[in-house]
Amino acid sequence: MCGCTHSTQDQELHLEREPSPSAGLASTLSPRKMPKSISISKQLASIKALRKSSDLEKAMATIALIFRNACDADGKLGKAKAKYLLYTQFGKFAEGQENKRKYREILSELEKHTENKLDFEDFMVLLLSITVMSDLLQNIWHAKATK
Repeated sequence: MCGCTHSTQDQELHLEREPSPSAGLASTLSPRKMPKSISISKQLASIKALRKSSDLEKAMATIALIFRNACDADGKLGKAKAKYLLYTQFGKFAEGQENKRKYREILSELEKHTENKLDFEDFMVLLLSITVMSDLLQNIWHAKATK
């Protein structure tokens, strides 16, 4: 969708079976590391580097794990699976957007994606695009930060 390619480290991440110590946190999220039947919260808890991490780091790791659990062996996500994740894991952000022109353009772009599969970067762009235009984000902006 954005035309960007994976970095060398990211490509290696999808090719290797066991994480290398030099690859850091990214390699702990490599495919085939944990069975898909383990809950995301348990997977997060098993990643040593995340034990004292920030909420934002845990949020990003959660997205990576959800993607990794849904992707194929090549680290790609089919269009149908991407749409499924949008509705099941990102439904509150997508809710009520169906009639917005920008939302329809985003989904149309997903349909036109020439590779028929999304890599993690494309998936993140998709999530970010929907987040930015969502009504839920507007509600979040207006939420009180203090009691």
